[in-house]
Amino acid sequence: MYFPSSRRISSAFPLYRWLVLRHSSTKLFVGGLSYDTNEPVLKKAFEKYGEVIQVNVICDHVSGKSKGYGFVRYAEDTAASKALKEMDGQLLDGRNIRLQYAHRE
Repeated sequence: MYFPSSRRISSAFPLYRWLVLRHSSTKLFVGGLSYDTNEPVLKKAFEKYGEVIQVNVICDHVSGKSKGYGFVRYAEDTAASKALKEMDGQLLDGRNIRLQYAHRE
């Protein structure tokens, strides 16, 4: 049985490539965070969906205050997918958070 390489498939089917890139990420963008939400709070909220390997709350480099968004990276894409479905629009520290897959680096 012949299996074409993913490169060949992705160039032949741009929609397939988009779907693979869009839905196979382990990194989530988390927007709408409270300015009081820090990395330990964010990690605790998301680790019930799987192994969290990285958490970043983006802060202003001058004031050190949160900019209201961050990123959560999971060990597996299935955990990220589940967290996205379950946590999008939920309350965290009194604010409704928005989730989406982070863009590839």
